[in-house]
Amino acid sequence: MLPGMRFCMPSAAALFGSLCHGCRSRARSLSFRGCSWSPRQNSRWNSQDSIQSTAENPRILITGQRQDNMTLGQLGVGLAEILRKQYGTENVILSDIKKAPPEVYRSGPFVYADVLDYKNLRELVVNNRITWLVHYSALLSVVGEANVALARKINITGLHNVLDLALESCLRLFVPSTIGAFGPSSPRDPAPDLCVQRPHTIYGVSKVHAELMGEYLHHKYGLDFRCLRYPGIISANTQPGGGTTDYAVQIFHDALSTGHHECYLRADTRLPMMHIGDCHRATVEFMHAPECQLSLRTYNIAAMSFTPEEVSTEIRKHLPHLKVTYNPDSVRQTIADSWPVRFDDSNAQRDWGWKSTYGLEELVSDMLSSIHDKKTNAGLPDS
Repeated sequence: MLPGMRFCMPSAAALFGSLCHGCRSRARSLSFRGCSWSPRQNSRWNSQDSIQSTAENPRILITGQRQDNMTLGQLGVGLAEILRKQYGTENVILSDIKKAPPEVYRSGPFVYADVLDYKNLRELVVNNRITWLVHYSALLSVVGEANVALARKINITGLHNVLDLALESCLRLFVPSTIGAFGPSSPRDPAPDLCVQRPHTIYGVSKVHAELMGEYLHHKYGLDFRCLRYPGIISANTQPGGGTTDYAVQIFHDALSTGHHECYLRADTRLPMMHIGDCHRATVEFMHAPECQLSLRTYNIAAMSFTPEEVSTEIRKHLPHLKVTYNPDSVRQTIADSWPVRFDDSNAQRDWGWKSTYGLEELVSDMLSSIHDKKTNAGLPDS
């Protein structure tokens, strides 16, 4: 047993009822001991009338962002919206260390949660009867390189807190990985699920650490750990927030505002990308997949790969005036050059039926339409 690890067991019906026969057998081999909790913190939505039985629906906590990271806006809020439609608004709780925008707070349960504070997280899980935990809190690649000490704390110490908590409370735990988990010695075209990784950024190192720790705890203790390696995620809902692939978001805003984009990568830099709609759908489908169908704990998911020049060409079909200049940033370009140009996601397709729906043409059309509508609604002019 891990030093200092604390375990507790939910009701047998709640745990075993959600597992297939093979998964139940492994779960029965685990031993747990009781744990105590403090009632100090409760969600404002946490009332007897609003909480539904975990036998009917999962109770989901989504950890959000910390400083200079956009995951709450880009990933957490969108995923919460989908899950709330499936399981009920009160059963999906968003969290952050920052005050939420009014629209996020109005949309459903929102609580303060610091991933570096184990006791705080534990109280949230116990008081809200959480059964699934989605851990989106992390510093991204470029921001992490600028503050390695903070990235190490959030991306690794925070991870260990949620791993310990998931073991203690028998949670289904989802932790996203990334294209950044690969390095210059990895196969690049395509990158398979299992290969040499050895990334050269603290972000990538922390993600490989998460993949391996989750897999280890799954095999050692039966933790229901699940991880998807995301490509660059493209969303109209947030501004770029410190990732190497963020040019592929900024270029749409620039095309509609100034008509000019200065790209910090070379024109021929090819990277895997994905529309956020596919990203959310992959995450939900993967979380729903019976555990006995999974041959891996970490899967690649793929949609498309393109270069700055290719996405610019597609945008010009809608906005012929777009001008793109190239001024490669040495840090971002070095990171991009160490990453795969394509993902092999054949295992995800085989094991749980993954298939993307957005190609480059659909992505560009949707992004331009969505950003245009947002600017119009905000009373801002297009270029």
